[in-house]
Amino acid sequence: MIEHLIEQARIASLSLLERDEKELNEVLNKLADALVANTDTIIAANAQDLSRMDPADYRYDRLLLNADRIAGIASDTRNVASLPSPLNIQLSEAVRPNGMVIRKVSVPFGVIGVIYEARPNVTIDVFSLCFKAGSAVILKGGKEAADSNDCEVAIIHQVLREVGLPEALCTLLPNDHAATAELLNAVGKVDLIIPRGSRRLIDFVRDTAKVPVIETGAGVCHTYIDKDADTAKAAAIVNNGKTRRISVCNALDCVVVHKDKLSELTQICAPLCSNPNKAKQVIIYADEPAYHALEGHYPAELLQPALPEHYGYEFQAYKLSIKTVSSLDEAIQFVSANTSKHSESIVSENKEACNRYARVIDAACVYQNLPTSWTDGAQFGLGAEIGISTQKLHARGPMALREITTYKYIISGDGQTRP
Repeated sequence: MIEHLIEQARIASLSLLERDEKELNEVLNKLADALVANTDTIIAANAQDLSRMDPADYRYDRLLLNADRIAGIASDTRNVASLPSPLNIQLSEAVRPNGMVIRKVSVPFGVIGVIYEARPNVTIDVFSLCFKAGSAVILKGGKEAADSNDCEVAIIHQVLREVGLPEALCTLLPNDHAATAELLNAVGKVDLIIPRGSRRLIDFVRDTAKVPVIETGAGVCHTYIDKDADTAKAAAIVNNGKTRRISVCNALDCVVVHKDKLSELTQICAPLCSNPNKAKQVIIYADEPAYHALEGHYPAELLQPALPEHYGYEFQAYKLSIKTVSSLDEAIQFVSANTSKHSESIVSENKEACNRYARVIDAACVYQNLPTSWTDGAQFGLGAEIGISTQKLHARGPMALREITTYKYIISGDGQTRP
């Protein structure tokens, strides 16, 4: 059955090749309207998923859908519709001495498979981007979001039927390991696999797939507070990066602080424990210098000595580590040794330090006086995202429309033959 579903997706992808941009945009706008119209139905399905998960699980926030989030998903869908098409763009043109014209043109991948966990917003984001980029999508969601995903895909299918397009443009596979195995081994039928989720999931897909994979890595994100940092700015950046949403891959995990700023560390960390909801106050794992700087000024129950395992770790919780360094060089060395190459930040009023940090740190996104929370396709003006690539081949950083196309060469002539 899985092989048949994958083959149907391949056939369905051909139906998009001759559809113009206006038609695709109309479908996406209809989908956005349908999502809003079916808000109560989606929330009811999501409630079934939430009932099976412990609210203390860090994935609970990712799984949760409410009216505001559904409206946001619909808005992102409309944003994708409003963006220029990534297809049939002439990337380059060359005329050879014999008059032969060689053009490099952007084209769809064809069929894109996406494997993800408890993230029902991904279902719509991924379909919207793949559809606009001319590809069919095969979704393998986690069992935690089964009811939400089923509901959303049913809405997508309803819209596709209304406009006379095949439902197989969006295929949701069963929640079992056999379906995953067949998708990862569908050589010649699936053009690309993109995993979104935990480090364990991403590693499994990368190590197992025979189909090409773009790795959307886990986010171990650092913010370096330089000796020339503005203290108020640093406090706001650290707080936003850590507490805005703890479960997302761009959430802050480690503050690297210059020793000359230890006297101001209490001010920098104060917002982390100011939430009246104690469950949302941040536990800090501090190295010895930072611990002594905070001791007596940060709640004792939230302050613990750092252990080696607290560095290079993605917490996905109200937890944060602090590492003290004596120079920009030491900060760069520490971050480089612990980064997942996702998002890194420096806070400094010294432009030379900012520029050096940005030049040397090897990450998909490097921020200067900004929190890592900005790593997001919608915030980058891309409409939405299919993931944050931490690799360097084909795509890096937020992947949206341009990043989920490939290209081909179209060569024109007038009968020239090769000697």
